[in-house]
Amino acid sequence: MFVDRQEDLDFLNHLLTRNRPGPAQLVLMFGRRRVGKSELLLQWAAQSGLPCTYWEAVKESATQQRTHLMAKLLNVPPTSAPVYRSWSELWDAAAPILGGKRHILILDELPYAADADPAMLSSLQYAWDQHFQKSEIVIVLCGSHVRVMETLMSRQSPLFGRMTAQWHLEPLPFSGLIEFFPKWDADARVAGYAILGGIPAYLNWLDPDLDLIGNIRQVILNPGSMFLAEPAFLLYDEVRDPNSYMAILKSIGSGAHTLTEISERAFIPTTSVNFYLNTLKELRLVERRLPVTQTKAKQVRSRSGRYHLGDPYFRFYFQFLEPFVSTSPLDPDQVIEAIRRNLRAFVGATAFEQLARSWVQVQGKAGMLPFRPDHIGSHWSSRVQVDVVALNWQTHDILLGECKWGTDRVDRQIIRELIERKTPLVLRDLPDQGRGWNVHHILFARKGFTPAAVTEMNQIKGQLIDLNGIDADLGRLK
Repeated sequence: MFVDRQEDLDFLNHLLTRNRPGPAQLVLMFGRRRVGKSELLLQWAAQSGLPCTYWEAVKESATQQRTHLMAKLLNVPPTSAPVYRSWSELWDAAAPILGGKRHILILDELPYAADADPAMLSSLQYAWDQHFQKSEIVIVLCGSHVRVMETLMSRQSPLFGRMTAQWHLEPLPFSGLIEFFPKWDADARVAGYAILGGIPAYLNWLDPDLDLIGNIRQVILNPGSMFLAEPAFLLYDEVRDPNSYMAILKSIGSGAHTLTEISERAFIPTTSVNFYLNTLKELRLVERRLPVTQTKAKQVRSRSGRYHLGDPYFRFYFQFLEPFVSTSPLDPDQVIEAIRRNLRAFVGATAFEQLARSWVQVQGKAGMLPFRPDHIGSHWSSRVQVDVVALNWQTHDILLGECKWGTDRVDRQIIRELIERKTPLVLRDLPDQGRGWNVHHILFARKGFTPAAVTEMNQIKGQLIDLNGIDADLGRLK
């Protein structure tokens, strides 16, 4: 299923009309595995109406890779394609085939070709400089090895300075889930977003005719399910020594968020943990979060950073599934029981807070807030924690909000707690202890608010947003 992606398609379509630095384009597209890069490129190429050659490198010898690429260019079986001893020879032969006309050439999973023959990138640089730079070809280099793809832009890369554009393909937004699960209500879609994020492959693997728990039992926990093997598969595909990385992911997934906690639970010295964490951050599997209320200067030297799993499915897997996967056979009833007990807290602390911050971002850009935020996140210190914080350092405006994924309507006491206790503590953590700041308040609640809570918030001209409001503004946003 191809869903949304209009912004990504607009970027790709714009490549076909650009005349700077010339009609020829050398484009880098990267993103994590399963995010839909290949599907997007194939859809775009088909819609363009232009001749297109799509080649996907696999783990085989460089000679085999070159043979398969030339077979694609000639539209013949690989057994009928000529064999080339080097990539330079192949590009010399390919230039007359591709030159002199508008043509899209997609080179997918490029890191596999670079691994098989390190000279591949240098040869591609030579081909671009000598054959393609002044042509009308559009070459898209695509791959899932995030670190490898990002190094193609570095000064050490043979292709440095040749790229005419780059694009990091992000997961689908929350609005995309309604296309996959039209029968699910907003509660179920938020929970599904907490578990799978916006990864199209994961969403496609589920059965839209089953509810969420039914999908967990019959699809995710099914023996042989790709879901159970996915974290190890992704990790082993990216790093050479996966055991230490897996230990760190397990420790973060079980609740360790500081360097000391991670080191102790993973049984890895603190001096070594930083190296592994930096790699996991590059892979976007781990993220280091800092209070949004810290200035940039303070964030550089801050020791208050907390490490979290950056991928929704990794968060779900390491909290709910990993403790049971070593059990043989896996007992689905035991896993489901653990999920039923803790899923509400998990959804509230992950997807619901994320969607609340996204709502603030969208509303801020639309001019629907009392000020335009330039930073959005959360705040924590030894004294206080607030789920949603948006601020503007120039105007000294700050928005403080809480998120409640409970089963009951929120009463006025939650609002008083935010205004009377938490707000002064947050202001004390700001520069100059928050003197002269304009404070605004907001509350997000799954089930809405009692009349007393509405009255309380109206008195301070704050905002109350329930799940229906978030779903209306984000869930169907296109």
